[in-house]
Amino acid sequence: MKIEQIYTGCLAQGAYYIISNGEAAIIDPLRETKPYIEKLKKDGVQLKYIFETHFHADFVSGHVDLSKKTNASVVYGPTAKPDFEAIIAEDHQIFEVGKIKIKVLHTPGHTLESSCYLLMDEHGKEKALFSGDTLFLGDVGRPDLAQKATDMTQDELAGLLYESLYKKILPLADDIMVYPAHGAGSACGKNMQKETMDTLGNQKKTNYALNQKNKESFIKEVTDGLLPPPAYFGMNVMMNKKGYHSFDEVLSQGLQPLAPEQFEEIAEASGALVLDVRNSSTFVQDFIPQSVNIGLDGDFAPWVGALIADVNQPILLVTETGDEEETVTRLSRVGFDQVLGYLDGGFDAWKKSGKEIDHVPRISAGQFEKEIKGKNAKIIDIRRESEYNAEHIHEAYSKPLAYINEWIHTLDPEEHFYMHCGSGYRSTMAASILQARGYRNFTEIEGGFKAIASTQIKKSDFVCQTKILK
Repeated sequence: MKIEQIYTGCLAQGAYYIISNGEAAIIDPLRETKPYIEKLKKDGVQLKYIFETHFHADFVSGHVDLSKKTNASVVYGPTAKPDFEAIIAEDHQIFEVGKIKIKVLHTPGHTLESSCYLLMDEHGKEKALFSGDTLFLGDVGRPDLAQKATDMTQDELAGLLYESLYKKILPLADDIMVYPAHGAGSACGKNMQKETMDTLGNQKKTNYALNQKNKESFIKEVTDGLLPPPAYFGMNVMMNKKGYHSFDEVLSQGLQPLAPEQFEEIAEASGALVLDVRNSSTFVQDFIPQSVNIGLDGDFAPWVGALIADVNQPILLVTETGDEEETVTRLSRVGFDQVLGYLDGGFDAWKKSGKEIDHVPRISAGQFEKEIKGKNAKIIDIRRESEYNAEHIHEAYSKPLAYINEWIHTLDPEEHFYMHCGSGYRSTMAASILQARGYRNFTEIEGGFKAIASTQIKKSDFVCQTKILK
């Protein structure tokens, strides 16, 4: 028997590849199927089941394509109602894969169909729990995402989650390994640990949600401090439930090379968003006017979902040469399938064509310190609220990037302001969006708060973010 965790840092997502005696199972696969098929061929095994822990909201699973290419059955827990052929398992139903067995544990709360999968080795010993979004390391799945799909309240769903955890998960043995669907950085939880696997016994000791005195206390703690989910979550759920275009088709369409003239014509005719995925320090120097920057070198896919929101938005890409396929792939993971092509030759081709270019007004932290000294400057901090509360410039306003589509309308386009994030990655995104919307009277700070911290600019006292979250 072999269990392999396939962890994708950009999405903080864990898929699982399990083989035993010539057969295999995959749990919560990503959109692109090629890596899984290559593993199956290399190991000389037949994929028997594709287990889905629930209808995912933060990424599009590869279950539909993978099933078509391998003839493996897709398995969901009780109450799931997908629009494609699948096995809807009963609670405690057992599936055999080679010499091992996988038991379905229906654990509603995060969603109504949420299920965990308990693996038993060839001797019948319970070895591993694939906990989906029911149990994370240090946290549990948020109970607010399924409200629109049911007539239950957030608190009622949290109550269901309590029953699932305390009656079905906590009684399991301490030495069972827990393999969750997500880790730190995912929007599916609020306080996850940085590790990606752990024993259930250690989680019983360290996970706040597993140490509540009663259901009422659990509901209060689990629902406290939940931020609104990204707008694309609902659309990803529908894609996972109803099916989607083949990834191969999406990739073929997105990898259409376009000369600058074609690129410009399609942008104007289609209303496509020009998405520039170069790193922030390169983008600020010069870029295509009205383009939006979300760097491929950071938490790319989640930020695309948070800032663009509509998965049906047509997109044209500006990438570094060689990054085209990776970009289309990472967009497809969160359901953005409408990539119409990319700028052939990258931004250099646009520049050589003599077409109009733009830039972001950026200064160093040292220059920032000089410019605001003795002045009543307006400063906007676009980091997360928890980062701001941990430490910030005294006079700065907190306006998290995730909510830019809301707070941008409160800005006075005639009033100059300075803007920073943690390192420059997010503030460049914000700068590109602001300029695309006609706001130009601002200055962005290179290096963000990390660089500002080394200046003499007055800041609040530091408070550990862990204490803030708790």
